[in-house]
Amino acid sequence: MSEGRTHPNYVAIFLWLAGLTAVELGVAFLPWEKQILILILVGMALWKAVLVGLYFMHVRWEGNRLRFVVLAPLPLTVIIVVAVLTEFVW
Repeated sequence: MSEGRTHPNYVAIFLWLAGLTAVELGVAFLPWEKQILILILVGMALWKAVLVGLYFMHVRWEGNRLRFVVLAPLPLTVIIVVAVLTEFVW
């Protein structure tokens, strides 16, 4: 890690995560189709996971090797999410 970097505003990131959680709760009770709700909720959950990984796990300031290790399981995650969604849709 570089010595010259500034620390992120953890409180602001926490507030973003709390806000996304509140929006998720609001979306969960909307009278929309189940498939659309699931896609929106999964998308917001992925965005929250990215925020946590980048800032609270400090992946944003790591080297390219560690970024690759973090991103390598992403295709498997996408396959699992698609498999679970298709199980509920059909």
